[in-house]
Parts: sequence; C-alpha cells; structure tokens
Amino acid sequence: MSPTAIRHDLRNLAIVAHVDHGKTTLVDAMLWQSGAFRVGQEVAERVMDSGDLEREKGITILAKNTAVRHGGVLYNIVDTPGHADFGGEVERALTMVDGVLLLVDASEGPLPQTRFVLRKALARHLPVVLVINKVDRPDARIAEVVEETYELFLDLLDDSDAVAAGGPGVEAMDFPVVYASAKAGRASTHRPVDGQMPDSVDLEPLFATICEHIPAPTYDPDAPLQAQVTNLDASPYLGRLALCRVRNGTIRRGQQVAWCRADGSLERVRVAELLITEALDRVPTEQAGPGDIIAVAGLADVTIGETLADPEDPRPLPVITVDEPSISMTIGINTSPLAGESGTKLTARQVKARLDAETVGNVSIRVLPTERPDTWEVQGRGELQLAILVETMRREGFELTVGKPQVLTREIDGRLHEPTEWLTVDVPAEYVGVVSGLLGTRKGRLEQMVNHGTGWVRMEYLVPARGLIGFRTEFLTDTRGTGIAHHVFEGYEPWAGELRTRSTGSLVADRRGLVAAYASFNLQERGTLFVAPGTEVYEGMIVGENSRLDDMDVNPTKERKLTNVRSSTGEELERLIPARLLSLEQALEFAREGECVEVTPAAVRLRKVVISAAEREKRRGRGAAGGSAGR
Repeated sequence: MSPTAIRHDLRNLAIVAHVDHGKTTLVDAMLWQSGAFRVGQEVAERVMDSGDLEREKGITILAKNTAVRHGGVLYNIVDTPGHADFGGEVERALTMVDGVLLLVDASEGPLPQTRFVLRKALARHLPVVLVINKVDRPDARIAEVVEETYELFLDLLDDSDAVAAGGPGVEAMDFPVVYASAKAGRASTHRPVDGQMPDSVDLEPLFATICEHIPAPTYDPDAPLQAQVTNLDASPYLGRLALCRVRNGTIRRGQQVAWCRADGSLERVRVAELLITEALDRVPTEQAGPGDIIAVAGLADVTIGETLADPEDPRPLPVITVDEPSISMTIGINTSPLAGESGTKLTARQVKARLDAETVGNVSIRVLPTERPDTWEVQGRGELQLAILVETMRREGFELTVGKPQVLTREIDGRLHEPTEWLTVDVPAEYVGVVSGLLGTRKGRLEQMVNHGTGWVRMEYLVPARGLIGFRTEFLTDTRGTGIAHHVFEGYEPWAGELRTRSTGSLVADRRGLVAAYASFNLQERGTLFVAPGTEVYEGMIVGENSRLDDMDVNPTKERKLTNVRSSTGEELERLIPARLLSLEQALEFAREGECVEVTPAAVRLRKVVISAAEREKRRGRGAAGGSAGR
C-alpha cells in the first residue's frame, strides 16, 4: 500500500446553501478579515458575484474560487450557486474540495436547495461544518433550525436513492455547528439567544472549526502527476484557462504534460502559463503541488473532466459526471417581421457556434439538432438555467426565437415517466386554501404541512415538473406577492396525465402597425395588455392575455376617427391601465403550445409560431377534420 502524505498548510472547501442564505456575504467577510483588501479599498458588496446578471438578480450563477490566507493556512474557498438549476456547477465544485460549509438561514431553515447540495456532498463522503447564519434576525429560531437540519441529514442518510451505494453512515451526523452573522463578520461555537449577535467579535471561531474538521489534502508522494480539469475560464491575454485540482505530483510552468482526453486519446502539450489564486486575483507561479487549485493556459480545446498527467506514466482520473437534464426548449434564429432591427448576430451559423461554445464550459447543458436547420433543442436543469443562457445571448447581440419549455420524459419498465420536483411553499395562513387549489390543478401531492405559529405556513409538495412551468407568476398573483416558493428536482414518477396550467387565451394582433391609445382603451376590457401605446406590433404577435380560454384576433392599431365636432371633454386622454411588460422568464412561463418568444437586444415579444392568421385557421381546420375522422 502506498504511503499517504498530508498538506497541513492547506484546506479546500466549498460553501453550499440554499439561494440567499448568505454564502457570498460570508466569503466577503472572510476575505476582509484575512487582509485580502487594504484599508480604504473600494470593494463591491458580494464581490464574488462578478457577472452583470449575478448582480442584477442577486444570485450566484457560476461557481468561483478564492483563496484566503489566515493563521499560516491557505483556505481555497469555492463559492457555489444556490439554485438547483445550476447544479452542474455545484457537482463540479465538489470534485475540487475536501469538505463543505453548509449554510442554513436561522429563520427559514433547510429548504429544497439545501437538500440538493447536501445530498451531493454526502454522496461524495465529504465532511460537513454546519453554519447557522443570520442568527441576529428578529425572527430567528436557532434551536428548531438545528433540529430540522439533523432531521434532513437523517432523511438523506436513509434515502438509498439520494446517497450513492456505499455512502456515508451515521458518522456523517457528527458535524460541528457554528453560529454566525455573515453581514456583521462574526461567528461563535456557542449558541446565542434568538435574534442576538454571536459572542465573538470576528470569524476566528469559524476558521478554527474549519481547520479542525475539514481534512487537509492527502496525496501519494510516489505517484506521478494527476490534475483534473473541473472548470474552464478565459483570459483576454492567455486564451482558454483550465481550472484544475492537483491530486498527485507537481506541475511546473513550461513543463510537458500528457493531456488525457475524454475520448481516451493522449496528447503531449506544454504548460504555457501556470496560475494560482490569491484573494480575487490569479497570479503566476513557477510550480504547484498536491491539493493546489490552479489555472493552466496552453490547452486550446481542453474540456471539463479531462486529466493532465505525467507524459512518462499517464494515469487519467475518472471523467466527471453530472445529473441528466430534465427540461428542454428550442432556440433558433429570429423569424419575425421585425427581425434584424436591433441585433447584430442573426444567422444560424452564429447561433449554433454560440450554443456549441456554451456546452464546452457548461457540462449540464446539451444541444441537439431538430428537423429544421436553423433551430436546435437545448436541454438543461430548469427554466432559470435556460433563461439565463438566452438572456446572456441577448446581451451579446443575438436575436432568437425561443420555444415553450418542455419536460424530458423517460420510459422505465415499459411505462412513461416524467420528472418531479420537491416544492416548498411559505405563505401567510390565509392563502393556504388558494395555494392548495392552485397546486391541485397541477397534480401536486402534499407531503407535509407545518404551521410555525407565526402566521406563516410551510407546505411541501411533490409536483410534476411541467406543472411548475408558469407556476411562479400565478402563485405570486394569487398570494398578493407575499408567497415564497422554491423547488428542486426529486426524481421520475409515472406520467400524471394531462395538465391545464393556463386557463386564459391570448390577444393576437391581426396586422402590423403602431399600438394606438384608442384601441388599447377598448381592448383592456377584454383582458390584460402586454404592449403600451406607440409599440410596433405585427400580425401573429401576442399583445395581451384574453380573460377567456380562447385566443382572439384583435386590431391594436385602430385610431379614433376625427370629426369637426368638439366638446369640453373631447380632448381628454383616455384612461389607460398601464401595460404589463413581461420579463424573459415571465414570457417563457406564459407561452403555451403553438406560441414562442422573440428575444432581441431591444425587446422580448410573445408571438404565435405560425404568424399568418389564415394559416393558423387552416391548420385548426385540418386538425378538427382529422379529429372528427378519427372519431
């Protein structure tokens, strides 16, 4: 048996939690207290959320690592997304580390994404340090949240599907608990009174707990070089960067290494540049050893999961695998009459090249061809992940046509199965009946309901994934914006039958022109408008939501006939209800069969797949004839 050596001066850990439980804020505080920033330096809040979309939405989308040097130990910290839609980022991050910090809100407790990230950590046998964050919240309930977390551990350890075969045993329950207020930069191992600050003045107890309970990297001193690519980045000067965790051996700048590709082939390449992380910057280094997280330049086509090894004794590591996609939608070129007015990237070749580039750095996205040469099926983990991709492409100047999201089904034991989601809903008690009815029509199954006695009720459901398409908008409307809903992929169950998730039709423009205030005033009695006066529309564009089930062709460009008769009230402006302007996510939720979303840098528009009203009528006639012939 090979001897094992230990890097005592290093700790590699990931911070995992449900969205908005304080991961990125805690990393900020650790950076400040380790002296990563000079006094007076201007640093943005949530400095790890560096992308424009991350800052706008207040969420982490990409896993990013930083390095904190404290008390003679280098802490490599990976900040991970909280949304299960970006689960591929979490799974890759966990291959780089030796333990995790699990953050749980002192009021909200464990939520679906907490369950998701903890399941992944336990499956990889990673030790856990539990951090109860936001203990100074007025509604904190620290003891109950710790108890709920223990119950979650027990639940996952009992769940044979959740934890890989040969997974951890009851020893995983023996985790330390740290109580923190990340915003104040304070932590303690002693439980404070609910709503009170921890008794320490800094994060020293947290650093000490990490150093004691997260194991230092181990390696075989006699083994050759092994470094696995776990993520990709790009530099304007160096090109593609392969982010790796060195498992064994030493890697040097300028060294010849064996590039073990995913297809089994080997290629000798030179390490053009070697970088390590210090605080938020990547700095050049001459060499790196076991346990180090590095960035390597010089491999133009490297992909995630491949291995850099010793050219004389190449030993590739197992390729990283992630969960299968559960949802898909079509993305193609913009085919509307207004195509080309605001975008700069319009051709099928440009769209295909961009989608292929996304699959290189995002292992949880797949791109498949369709019957049409200008449209592709894009598969991912959830609506949010796919909407982020479309929004990113839109900001890069692309014009796209995006289809309605669809779930990906499987055939298991001869029966059709569909993905299901674990949905957690927090609502004021008076809306329990409304939410129960809403989820009942979507084939949701109530698993648990808890009343905390604060006027709020938590309900947990198992719901078919397609039942949650379009759910969020309706849910927020029905709960007057007070409800909170989170969901995470749970598994596959037999097909639940037909669902009608939208009980309204569409108001469809029947001609091209500018929306008139006079027409809008008359149409607002029919339903809710999505366009304001002065907006350019075209035949087949959806301009509003009909209050009835059927679609209605309307003329939103009709203007008031002018006469020479004047009255004291004749010149008054029409009293218009402001149009409901849909975001990209809301438009994707609203679209149903036969509808799609036109996405350009300047606008998001809903439209019918078939633009011509005559052609739609003809197709409906053929469908009705086929149906009657079948009967």
